Amino acid sequence: MAVHAGHHQLGTDRGRIVLHTFREGLAAQAGHDLIIEVGRWSGELTLNDDLSPAGLTVRIDMGSLIVREGTGGLMPLTDRDRREIAVTARKTLGSDRHPEASFAGEKFEPGADGGGTITGTLTLAGAARPLRLDVRNTGPDRYHATASVVQSEYGIKPYRGFMGALKVRDAVDVDVDVDLSDEAGAGGGAT
Repeated sequence: MAVHAGHHQLGTDRGRIVLHTFREGLAAQAGHDLIIEVGRWSGELTLNDDLSPAGLTVRIDMGSLIVREGTGGLMPLTDRDRREIAVTARKTLGSDRHPEASFAGEKFEPGADGGGTITGTLTLAGAARPLRLDVRNTGPDRYHATASVVQSEYGIKPYRGFMGALKVRDAVDVDVDVDLSDEAGAGGGAT
């Protein structure tokens, strides 16, 4: 079914937010490049009658980060490693003081093939900074957005281990997949 004008509720039943971290430093071979999924998030996309975006808000529960995969490293990640990394990530992000991150879309620029860019404000760890999402259409009523979040711009000190020889790269890649079809999600469709 086609996307309709109105308000579309977003969340884990209609999409995914995935973070990609990368290692660097002299001991980089000991660490892992990580795929971390946001376990709880919600949002609302508002579409005008001509189906152009009119508004986008997203709220992310920073305590819901789930380590899905780790590549590289000297040893494969264990379940215990995944849990410990998730705890460390929450500490690094200060999720006890700032349990929620949010994004508010402010400018929507159409692009080729139903995609475009969304420029807005990401509030993370108590700091608000501009963020640009590059969006592309991946199928009927399905979209993929990418962004790069530089941790230090939000006052976050990227993780370091082994006396600084192993570091997480300052820039974290973000992938968002959303299904706006009426069949997706428990409530389905627009209101």
